[in-house]
Amino acid sequence: MIHAFKFKDVINDRWLYLVLDVESGAIHELDESAFKVARNIELGLDPLQSGQNEVQVHEVLAEFEQLRNLGMLYTKEHAYKANERTYPQIIKAMCLHVAHDCNLRCKYCFASTGKFKGERMLMQMDVAKAALDFLIAHSGTRKNLEVDLFGGEPLLNFAAVEGIVSYGRQLEKQYGKVIRFTITTNALDLTAERMSYLNKEMHNVVLSLDGRKSVHDELRPTAFGSGSFEKILPNILAFVAMRGEKEYYVRGTFTNRNLDFTQDVKFLSELGIKQISLEPVVLPASSPYAIRTEHISTVLEEYDRLSEFVLKSRNAGKWFNFFHFMLDLDNGPCLHKRIIGCGAGTEYVAVTPEGDIYPCHQFADEPGFKMGNVLTADFNKSLQQPFNECNIRTKEECKACWAKYFCSGGCAANAWKSNLNINLPDKTACIFERKRTECALGINVLEKLNSNKA
Repeated sequence: MIHAFKFKDVINDRWLYLVLDVESGAIHELDESAFKVARNIELGLDPLQSGQNEVQVHEVLAEFEQLRNLGMLYTKEHAYKANERTYPQIIKAMCLHVAHDCNLRCKYCFASTGKFKGERMLMQMDVAKAALDFLIAHSGTRKNLEVDLFGGEPLLNFAAVEGIVSYGRQLEKQYGKVIRFTITTNALDLTAERMSYLNKEMHNVVLSLDGRKSVHDELRPTAFGSGSFEKILPNILAFVAMRGEKEYYVRGTFTNRNLDFTQDVKFLSELGIKQISLEPVVLPASSPYAIRTEHISTVLEEYDRLSEFVLKSRNAGKWFNFFHFMLDLDNGPCLHKRIIGCGAGTEYVAVTPEGDIYPCHQFADEPGFKMGNVLTADFNKSLQQPFNECNIRTKEECKACWAKYFCSGGCAANAWKSNLNINLPDKTACIFERKRTECALGINVLEKLNSNKA
């Protein structure tokens, strides 16, 4: 399988004509004539009908055949099948819902402003300790573990955050493990003391900000209905300055109210924020903030504008990273990870304040997805099987998709919310993922070409 696409080199005012060999991951830069032949082949059309003369076409096909023989084009699919794993399923990552409550009332919140489908409540330490014990017990020989501190807003339960980290450090010493903690916060209650603590103890910190003040305040008001931007921004900037080169992301969400989201990325980057994520909202079409079919073309064009902005900024010495354009073609995820994706329900679980176990944070309180409870040590491993079988080798829509090894089948929770089927990806999400991947590949190739020239 191949994918031929073109990418605008805005630095040198030209087009890059690229072809991706899906199975090997090799990317080739072509001239326009060869590109047209490759595009026809990808679309199942006669390459002789690509607009080139017959001699040119045969020359191109001969070169393609040489690449095939080198294992760099039309590579056969790897034999590995994720759902045929025979080893015991280990859990290496956990999301702890430290608080099912929030001090914001975000209008697009998938978690019903923090309480999910239950009551507002905070996680108690007996639940937190039982959850970490569960993780250790199910981690097998895996040394490196991940724990995400999530909500709602986890800073509403900061004492528990401190207690969880402290208990985790005890378990590290006792069992010879390494636990990397991540926290996701809206930064509203991010005091100087808490900044110092998170900077020291967290492997990664995700800070929520939707971009420009007008956008952020419309979508992310406080629990009292007022805008939160003026309170949150100084906290985020102070923490980013403190954080230095350690991992963090300023993460936002775009809706149909800011389809010009490049402006929000620009706003954040001009503040000196180097690590930025801005993701499309996932809402039913009936929502006033949903990205609907009529918005798709606008979003795709905006990703092109965003890629141009990224390239121009970096070329001007103003480097920043946009999460969805981040690719490592040399040292990326292994084949297993590319096939199974995030591992929700199998390698990763979420735990609510009551101690209930779910496949991931977005499945919390969803009927039929409760896998057990950490307080009772109850864990129904049979519920792992549907997620074990949920991968790019089993999803019909993924088998013929050129981007499958980059998105790994997409988000199971989004698939469920869109189609009530974890094996049926959300179509709009797939369209956006393919576009982002083209942009990411184009940026990566262009920067490699420029570095080789230097």
